[in-house]
Amino acid sequence: MTEDPISIDVEKIVQSRYGAVAQSGLSSDRDDVRQVAAAFGYSEDELRSIPAEANMGLSCGNPVAAASLKPGEVVVDLGSGGGLDVFLAAQKVGPTGRAIGIDMTRQMIELARKNALKAGGGKPPANVEFHLAMIDDLPLADKTADCIISNCVINLAADKHAVFGEMARVLKPGGRLAISDIALKKPLPSEISREILAYVGCVAGAIPIEEYRQGLLDAGFAAVEIVDTRADLNVYAKIEGQAGCCPPSMDSHTGCCAPPIAGQLPVVSESAPEFHNRLAELLRRYNVNDFAASVKVFAVKPK
Repeated sequence: MTEDPISIDVEKIVQSRYGAVAQSGLSSDRDDVRQVAAAFGYSEDELRSIPAEANMGLSCGNPVAAASLKPGEVVVDLGSGGGLDVFLAAQKVGPTGRAIGIDMTRQMIELARKNALKAGGGKPPANVEFHLAMIDDLPLADKTADCIISNCVINLAADKHAVFGEMARVLKPGGRLAISDIALKKPLPSEISREILAYVGCVAGAIPIEEYRQGLLDAGFAAVEIVDTRADLNVYAKIEGQAGCCPPSMDSHTGCCAPPIAGQLPVVSESAPEFHNRLAELLRRYNVNDFAASVKVFAVKPK
């Protein structure tokens, strides 16, 4: 079966943009980045307990806070970025547990591993590991994890049903999901949904809440619960140059997306000011909170 070229193009754009984020210098050392983390449930104590560079203001929730992790458990973070939730999870599961980060972006994995050295005082914590891989094709054995977490990433996946299937495969019987994500309350206006920058910003890639729920049920999960946190998605605008929940200010070489041409994906070409101005105009015309929600997603793999 041939791969969908549109999905491949989206995947490359997402990798490019997140690669640029990893090299942007965004961290908890910046007040605006801490404000975004605070808006989605991270405490100052949590942020101080991990390397500052692990937090880049990309979250839409705090899945570790909702995961009820226990010492000795194995937790897998899908789309682990700089390691924010992996390091917090590692504290919960302790030395007898494992916290495994999966990310498809090479620069993010490199950053996470550097952060691991900082977290361990020059040696990575023994219970932390990071893998470069796609979240719809996890490099893990069946029945590996007690818990799977993810933070504002599954909405970016081109094939979300494949991701749901992989989560079910990797979880142990009785294992659970505790996910923070973006889902749709109603259809997006076409000019937002066609903007690839909004896809990378976690909005246009989102699916309706009921489709999300049904996808998990179809993958074999039970006790599926999706809760609207009612967090204000406009908080991302607090980060200077930020768009949606990920891209920081960038120059024309690292990638902003030009307006889409009918029937095509936009190309990477636009300067950061033009990019940010266009997104700001869209946000003036549409309140993202009317269409999308930050949600907590819970489910259990039956025993």
